[in-house]
Amino acid sequence: MSENVAAIDIQGLTHTYQKNFWEKKRLALDSLDLRVEPGEIFGFLGANGAGKTTTIKILVGLQTQMRGNAFIFGIPTTDMECHRKIGFMPENPYFYEYLTARESMDFYAALCDLPKAGRQKRSDELLDFVGLSAARDVRLREFSKGMRQRLGIAQAIVHEPPLVILDEPMSGLDPVGRRQVREAILDLHSRGVTVFFSSHILSDIEMICHRAALIDHGKLLAAGTLDSMLETRELEIEVVGADLPEADRAMLAATAKRSVERSGEWLFTFDSWEGANRAVDILRERGRLLELRVIKETLEDYFMRSTGQARAEVKSPTGE
Repeated sequence: MSENVAAIDIQGLTHTYQKNFWEKKRLALDSLDLRVEPGEIFGFLGANGAGKTTTIKILVGLQTQMRGNAFIFGIPTTDMECHRKIGFMPENPYFYEYLTARESMDFYAALCDLPKAGRQKRSDELLDFVGLSAARDVRLREFSKGMRQRLGIAQAIVHEPPLVILDEPMSGLDPVGRRQVREAILDLHSRGVTVFFSSHILSDIEMICHRAALIDHGKLLAAGTLDSMLETRELEIEVVGADLPEADRAMLAATAKRSVERSGEWLFTFDSWEGANRAVDILRERGRLLELRVIKETLEDYFMRSTGQARAEVKSPTGE
């Protein structure tokens, strides 16, 4: 395989849909171009309804594109051969509730034509990989949401694909479950697997992705490293101090963007270095300077700036 071949190569992908015969067609993807390199952890970012799941369905062959092309390691997604190179977990994976974790993994191994003699060993290896070895004989109806997500990752890689595509893998999980799924993704990367996952949980993309793309209403707004996407300007400067006379506290609170008292310490937030430097000088002279922090643009700030979304539309880390 050529080193220049992308793991995912999307060229001018366009897709329309209509809910029923009488409605006008709606544009789900609008001339989408995207390239994911082998070995990357790539985050696909967008609000609900932005076109993330439609893109993923086209990549894994569950939906056909109207116009454009999509390739997996140089093979068109319309070619059944490319499916051997993909491991896929949908947002809400379905499992047979009466099977145990080990039985379920054996079932998926059989679907992938793994030899019967090696299925149990492969199943046990993967359950151990996703941290479910202690629950191998537990029926899936007793699994939590986080355990189901980790089992979904295990079934996605049973045939050792070089590319794993995950649709909203951390959605609806508690902090412990999200961390476990993040660790599984990092472990896949350490084995040389390319991981492409969609999410509207900004912190997860910010924590583990090499590159990311932002999609909105079916159009690509930006793609690249997070450093290249985020601006380096300082948004706010926070000054933390204590033991400050009341008059000085009142003066700084009046000039600060906001001020908060917590356990005898004061946090002053400024939107310019002029105000922050004045607070630092006063604290050094007549109080105690405890901390100085520069708050730079986050992925959430970038998301708001690029899409114009109201903050209420961005999901919290718990997905609620």
